[in-house]
Amino acid sequence: MTERRNRMYFFHKHDEETTKQVQPLIELAKQYGFQVMDDAKHANIIVSVGGDGTFLQAVRKTGFRDDCLYAGISTSGSLSMYCDFHIHDTDKMIEAMTTEQIEVRKYPTIYVTVNDSTSFYCLNECSIRSSIIKTFVMDVFIDNLHFETFRGDGMIIATPTGSTAYNKSVNGAVVDPMLPCFQVSELASLNNNRYRTLGSSFILSGNRKLTLKVVQDGNDYPIIGMDNEALSIQHIEKIDIALSGKVIKTVKLKDNSFWEKVKRTFL
Repeated sequence: MTERRNRMYFFHKHDEETTKQVQPLIELAKQYGFQVMDDAKHANIIVSVGGDGTFLQAVRKTGFRDDCLYAGISTSGSLSMYCDFHIHDTDKMIEAMTTEQIEVRKYPTIYVTVNDSTSFYCLNECSIRSSIIKTFVMDVFIDNLHFETFRGDGMIIATPTGSTAYNKSVNGAVVDPMLPCFQVSELASLNNNRYRTLGSSFILSGNRKLTLKVVQDGNDYPIIGMDNEALSIQHIEKIDIALSGKVIKTVKLKDNSFWEKVKRTFL
């Protein structure tokens, strides 16, 4: 990087315990020449303090910025997929702060449009689930080609980094984030003579567009999940999903590749 990033914003819960944990981090940052900002808009480093859920919120609440660097600090007993630092491991933080040429890891995001009007990004996944105890039906299109008619509880559309989250829990594949793609996984699909689906996860190139059209049969009020938030839309007819050109940049530490994180987390 040609210009040093030195304007830092700490994103965290504002409860008493977390605020107390963050204060030494603020002092440490100032000690090494960083300006600690009160508004994320003026920062070029956004530090999440908490867990992976907090990191996802930090990215979402600050607008999925691709002009800044995100870093995750874990307050639990272990590191995770998005948290590269432990709150008590200040030596590693200092090393990252004082390294002039920081390597950057880039995480892809997906762009979702609902009913041709409401749009948003997701870093982990977009999930579509029935909101009542009844299956719902969606026609699945890939690049405007009708691929299948789905009936079941829902679908998960995951980024490569999100492949280790909700997607993995339904036996989806873990995907290398260096591959520009996204994955589609089913939630309890119903297969019979009338409804037939692939029955397994499938991966689409970043140049593809996925369209889900909800069949209007009375159960057309599914819950849309944006990472760890729910979207409030009453009536849903169509959802378009594609890989976006926006990436989330994080610190790339030595001996901490994506696959080392996978091994550390699951094996």
